[in-house]
Parts: sequence; structure tokens; C-alpha cells
Amino acid sequence: MSRSGALVGRGAELARLTAWMRALGTGRGQAVLVEGEPGIGKSMLVRTALADTSFPVYWCSGDELGQDLPLMPLLDGLRVHNGTDPRRETIVKLLRGETTIGPGLDVSTAIAEHLLALLEELCASGPTVLVVDDLQWVDRNTVALCARLARLVRQIPLLFIGTMRPIPQRSDLVALRRSIPMTDRIRLPRLTDADVESLLTELAGGPPSERLRRLADGAAGNPLYLTELVGSLARKDRLFTTESGVVETMAERTPRSLSAAISERLIFLSAPVLDLLRTAALLGVDFSVGDLGVVSGLATPELIPALEEARAAGMLTESADGMAFRHPLIRTALYEQLPSAVRAAWHGEAAKALAEAGAPVDRVARHLLRSTATAEEWLVRWLDDAALALVRLAPKAAVQLLRRTGTYPELLADALFRIGEPAEAAAVASRALTGTPSPSQLVELYRIMTQCRTLAGRSAEALVALRSALETPGLTSVHRARLLVLAARANRGLGRTDEAEALASEAMALTTDRWATAWALHVLALVEMMRGMSEGALAHFEKALVVAADDPELTDLRLLLQINQAVTLGDLDRYEEALEVAHRMRQEAERTGSLVRLTQAQSAMGQLLLGNGGWDDALAEVDALPAEVKDPSVVCCDHGVAAIISFHRDDPVTARQHLAVAAPYAGQVGLRIVANLNMARSLDAEYAGDSLTALKELVEGLEDKADVEDMLPDAVRLAVEVGDLTTAHTIAARVDSHAGSAPRWRSAALYCQGLLEKDASKLLTAAGETERQLPKAKAFEAAAVTFVENGDLSSARAAFARALAVYEKLGAAWDIARLASVQRAAGIRRAPRVAHKKATHGWESLTPTESKIAALVVEGLTNRQIAARLFLSPRTVGTHVSHILNKLGVNSRTDIAREASRRASG
Repeated sequence: MSRSGALVGRGAELARLTAWMRALGTGRGQAVLVEGEPGIGKSMLVRTALADTSFPVYWCSGDELGQDLPLMPLLDGLRVHNGTDPRRETIVKLLRGETTIGPGLDVSTAIAEHLLALLEELCASGPTVLVVDDLQWVDRNTVALCARLARLVRQIPLLFIGTMRPIPQRSDLVALRRSIPMTDRIRLPRLTDADVESLLTELAGGPPSERLRRLADGAAGNPLYLTELVGSLARKDRLFTTESGVVETMAERTPRSLSAAISERLIFLSAPVLDLLRTAALLGVDFSVGDLGVVSGLATPELIPALEEARAAGMLTESADGMAFRHPLIRTALYEQLPSAVRAAWHGEAAKALAEAGAPVDRVARHLLRSTATAEEWLVRWLDDAALALVRLAPKAAVQLLRRTGTYPELLADALFRIGEPAEAAAVASRALTGTPSPSQLVELYRIMTQCRTLAGRSAEALVALRSALETPGLTSVHRARLLVLAARANRGLGRTDEAEALASEAMALTTDRWATAWALHVLALVEMMRGMSEGALAHFEKALVVAADDPELTDLRLLLQINQAVTLGDLDRYEEALEVAHRMRQEAERTGSLVRLTQAQSAMGQLLLGNGGWDDALAEVDALPAEVKDPSVVCCDHGVAAIISFHRDDPVTARQHLAVAAPYAGQVGLRIVANLNMARSLDAEYAGDSLTALKELVEGLEDKADVEDMLPDAVRLAVEVGDLTTAHTIAARVDSHAGSAPRWRSAALYCQGLLEKDASKLLTAAGETERQLPKAKAFEAAAVTFVENGDLSSARAAFARALAVYEKLGAAWDIARLASVQRAAGIRRAPRVAHKKATHGWESLTPTESKIAALVVEGLTNRQIAARLFLSPRTVGTHVSHILNKLGVNSRTDIAREASRRASG
């Protein structure tokens, strides 16, 4: 950099950034990483490249003081607090704790999803640039979101530029770095001798003397150090121009370090400006003039002269929404000049001023964490309104502040649970219960203790504690009912359906409290589902939805009720209704910011599509959201669905990759069985030819009564195959007990009977009784095999043909190969068929949904517009677009349009 702001010695790097800017103009996104030591010119390079762009630029800065507060750089850089659009308003509501997001979820996770959606919306209006400066100081949530953006740039016209120093070497930063190809990274080296000469000439106003060159050697080619060195000499009148035009100095030494050089600069500032800059240093590298006014106690007209002087002195520069220090090291020098005790006191005063001015929770908390404020009256008063939002947004920060103030033990326990300290959370809750908690606090404390003990595999202890709580003197009927509901839910989770039903019914008899009644009805519905009584479950869901209607406290429950309602409709083979409800709930969950319910709705869609044969779309639903934002049971279910499909499609490598993703989450599910995952594990063994192990995977799962009913027919099939007829009859009887509850159970019962009795007619009837495609095909196949065994080859041939038609529709290559093998062994010649090998690359490899989406991409529609057109979620569309890019071997949406044009003209 130079006095004029031009870069020296960075022509090649600037050319690369400029080329990426030109590509952005054609709709092609890019993720770029600029690396180098402090002062090497990373930010200057990026600012120079963006100086003349017409694209919107959002500049975010990492701050080493704000790492305990998730996503602050992006919240500030994307101007969330200043926006009036619906997306930014939703994020602000989440920050304020005004939106229900689902149990146990950090708001930061939901906000990250909305920030991602906000960036997609910004890019839908045209090419956009997002810069995250000083990545080494940002929090882990921000790094994770940047990693996702680095993948998303293939789909949207976004130029994502991150700058970072080589240290610290955090694992998340290393992973982000590795995710960006070497060709898309710029490593800024120290300036060459020739470049140092050019920069010195520019800075000094003439060619440097030999003495000045020697002094400059101490800067080791660091442009900021060189700039500060020459500035230091100039301010001390140590530079002069000789008659020959050479710039000479009589100085014998220079500042020992870059930090020392910057500190020397501060000496030349007037006292008012220096005081104001120290106050600004509390706010971070970038700051708003409004916040500076609040913290300093000065009105804007009083600030302007000092800010202008600081800018003229090279200390400050303008930023998108206020002011910024010209370099983070300048801010650091100012900040570290203050003794730590003084800094802490100033941060406390800043927090108080911002709190009284109504600043967002995250901005106030940032200063509180650096202060020594404890139980001051204003802080306790602020926590009255902010503690719940802080627990949800930044539980780690909440733990620090709630411990310091000794307030809200139930919120402290909740925050500890959220940061992965269940033992300590339970201890805090237990201590609080020895005091005199209010009835509402008591219910919340027992809720947290139940969560912690269940996670530790101590559900029985949790139930004992809840029974003890029910004996608490003076409980109102409302709070007693709520405790009964917690006990009912715990029993239901353990598969104790009778106990859960009794407790839920008792709760409903005690009170008309809407929370207790709606949750009790939900437990009763789940009990009916576990018993296979889908019609009864549906009736309970409908009653619960009436009770929960229009109650803001029950927004989250309404979403959960309707997601489970969709699953129940699927159990009744009412797939069209089920998918419509799930789609509506997915939209509602996204609108309200409930990420927990969004992942559950997405998972329900995947399960329903597995059942009705929409396997390509089911796979897209599984990939639409990353595993890290899902509940462990949802991860296991989703990747179980994907593994099942992959095994049937004769792709064991992909199937086992899905099993590997689910494996670390399976241990977190506790004693619960996730049927889809167990079925996938059984398929893994069966694919390897080990039917005994395949059966064992299913039978062991049957010991838990929860969520296993879909496993029963396959367990009977495998038991018959290995000759374990005792097990087969036992499980078949269990299936038969559900036969009157729904068409799928009538089908399953007939299937099991047909297998045991070798009755082909029952197997054919079973196939006709269900809309579930895979069970239908299996029933036709079993009927064909039975016809073969009975010597009726004509009927066998017809049944084989019907099974084959369904398997081909599903793309179930493994099943098709097995079917052909059985036919050959029986001496049945298949009708002549044209072999259509499924393409894996190119336009012919696209699924029907992908082809529709590709056509809409060519029309220029955004993911959200496509989602609205096809009744999908934007994230699902994004997954499909990613698959399209990979199959076509292209890098951007504009490339899809270009390839489509070539294909049409060819």
C-alpha cells in the first residue's frame, strides 16, 4: 500500500481478484481465501479490487473480543439490525427471543439458516460480494456458515472472500481452508526488494537513500510496517530531501516492531481525539457512530470534529454503516494501552449505556463479558428481559453472566445443558430445587433434570424425581398437570405406552390448561401410533390442534402435531394428504425460524417419499440440511432412509457412507430404536449374504416397542428364510394384532401369513392392499416364488412381471438382479426387454425432478421461485441444483443454461 492508497507489488493478486469479479458479473460465484501475516495488505488488496464495483458489497470483520457471541460479524456486516425486510425482521425476532424455535436448540443455529437464506435472497437480486475479514477471530458458528457458503457459491452469484492470518491454527479454520481449492487461495508474500524500493519512493515522496533503505530492512517487506516507519520519521521531522532529490534521514533506529510503530503514531494525536479513539476501540474494528455516541455520552455534532481529525491522521476510515479503524492493529494498540482493570470498567459502562439505549442483546453482552459487572441493579434488570434470549443465542456467554450474577438458576441449568454439560446442569437444577422455586420454576427445573438424566441413560431416575415432584405441597392443578405431562412424555420415550397413557389422561382430567391439555393429547396420539392405531392417533392430533390453535406459547407444539399428523396420514397410505401437510409445515417452520421442526418436517417428507416411491426426491430431502443442525434421531432416520434406497439401488458404497454419517449420532439417541437405521443395517448384512445377522439387527430392535413396526414384515421374511419359524410366527402374530388398524397393516399381516403358509393368493392380496411401493414389490416377488414352488409357472411369470415393474420404477437394481436370478433358477424366461442402463453423467442422468428444475434454472428462476413453482423447499431445490451441477460437470447455474443451449442447438 502507499500514501495514495494504491497497492505496490500486488499486481498478479489484484488481477486474480479482478478476474473473479468479472466472472461474478456473468453469474458465476466463487469462494476465495486471502492469507498472510498481519500488515501484509490482505484487506487493502480486497478493498482495492472492490473499489469500483457496482455490485453490493457486505463487509464483515472478525473481532477477538466477540468470539463468545455467535455470528456477530455476519449480523453486523449484513446489517441485520438496520433492515426492514421480512428475513432480517425474523432474525431480529430470534435475537430478541420473540420467536419459538423448538426445545433445546440454540438460536444461533436457526439464525445461521436464516442468514444463509438472506444471502440467497440478496443474490437473487443480482451478483453480490461478501467479505469476512480477519477470519482467525470469528466464532465457530461463523466459520461453519462460511464453509457452507464456500459450497453454495456454485449455485448463486456470490463472491465470498475471506481473509485470515496463518495463526491461530484452529481446527475449524483448517477445515475451511482445505475446503477451498489451492487455485482459489491467494497467499500474500512479503514485498520483494524492488517492491520495497517502489513503496519507499511512493511513501517518502522520492527515491530513498541508502540509510533509509537500511532502516526499512527492519520492516522485512511488510507494507504496513513500512508505512508506519516512514510515517513515524515524517512526524518527527526526520526526513529531508537532498539536492540530488534523494530522501535522506538522520535517524539511527526505527520502532522495534509494527505494534511499536503504531503506538508511536498515537503520541501525535490530541487528547480529545485519543480519548475518543480509545472509546471506539472498545466497540471493535468496525463501529457505528450511534453506538460511539451512546458509549461516549457525546452527541453526533460533538463527535464529528474528532472523527474527522482521526480520519485525517490515518487512524479511521469509513465503512459501510459507520466508521472503522484503518487496520485492526491500530485498534489493538489503542485497546492495549489501557490497563486491564480500566478496560473492564469501561466495558461495564459501555454495556450499561447500550442496555439503557435499547441496544440488541448481543451488543450489550459483548461488553458485559469483558467487564467485571456482577449483580448491579441495572444488570439484573437487563437480564430480566434478556436472559432467555441470551441462553438461546449464546449459551456459553449466558453461563458466564448468570453465574456471575447468581440469577435465574433454571436458565443457568438450561444454558449448561445446551453447551454439553448435562451433569452440571442437573446439579444446578438440583440445588435450585432445595430452595423455594416458584411453581413455574419448579416445572422448568424438573424438565431440565429429566432431559439431563435421559441423556445419561438414567431415565428411570428421572421418572422417580418426577414422581417426587408431584408430591410437592401447594402445587396448583395446572403445575401438577404439567409435571404429569413430563412424566408421560418420559414414559412414552421409554416405550411404556400404558404408563404414558395413564399419566396423560390424568393430566387432562386435572385441568383445562391449554399447554398441559395439548401436550397430553400429543402423548396419547403417539401412544396410539406406537400401538399401530393410526386412526385413533389422527383423532388425538386433531383434538390437540384445536386446543393449541392461536396460542403463541404453543406455536412449536402446533408444528410438531402437524408433522406427526403427516406421518400418521402416511401410515394410513393417504400419501397425497400427508405430503401436503408436511410441505405446509416445512414452510411454516421456515417462516417462524423453528429449525428443529424444519428438520423434522424435512425428515417426514423423506420418510413419506420412501414409502410412496419418490426415491430420488427422498434422497434430496435427506441432503437438504446438514447433519449438524439435526436432532440425533433425525440424523439416524434420514441417513437410514438414504442407505435403504442406496442398498436397493445396488450402491453399497454410498449406502455405507450414509451409515457412517449416522453412526456417531446413533449413540446419542439412547435406548430408542430408529427403525429406518436398523432396517438399513439389516440390509447391509443381507447385501453381504449374511441373513442371520440381518435378522438379528431387526429382532434386537424389536425389544424396544417404539418406532419399530415397519421392521416387522422384513423380520418375518428373514426368519422364514433362515428357518427360524418360532421367531417368524411370534412376529407375525404381532403384525396380525394391528391388521384392523390400517390398509398397510392388513397388507403386512397378509404378507406374513402368505410367507408362513406358502399361500400365493394371500401374497397377491397383500400387494393390492398397500400403496407402499417397496412392500408391494416384495409381496409380488414372494407370490411369484411361491407359485414357482407350487409348480404354477404361468402365474409365477405374471407375478414376477408385476414385481419387476415396481422395482424398475424405483430403480431398485439390486432387487431386479435378484429377481432375474430367481427366474433363471426356475427356468422362467423373461419377456424380451431393452436394457436401459441408467446414465450417471450428462443430461440423461437427471431424474424427472432434476430435469424440471434444470429447465427452470435455464429460465432464470431462483431457488425460491423454483421451490414455489414445484412445492418444494428452497433448500431441497438447492440440493437438486447441486446434483445437477455434479452430473453435468459444470460449475454454475449459468453453465447449466449454456449447456442447455448447446444441447438444443446440437
